[in-house]
Amino acid sequence: MNAPSSRAARIREKLHAALAPASLEVIDDSMKHVGHAHAPRPGKAGEPGETHFTIKVVSQVFEGKSRIERHRMINDLLSGEIGEGLHALSIDAKAPGE
Repeated sequence: MNAPSSRAARIREKLHAALAPASLEVIDDSMKHVGHAHAPRPGKAGEPGETHFTIKVVSQVFEGKSRIERHRMINDLLSGEIGEGLHALSIDAKAPGE
């Protein structure tokens, strides 16, 4: 099986596999940061894009975990992406019923 080509697809795949979420949204906010460091520049060759994301996830795995623990879990799951150019994550991680 081939790896997903976009960063958003890879993020979704990693989070689904590890968290079995009841709901998951992966939103690419990169274009909101045009002109900032590490942001894509439209029309510039070689710019990677897909650098800024919002993640909204609801998973039973988060039950009884603090906000910090939840964020650490997601950052750990996505450490490879962070090492390869993912610059910023906004995370909203909840347990069902929250």
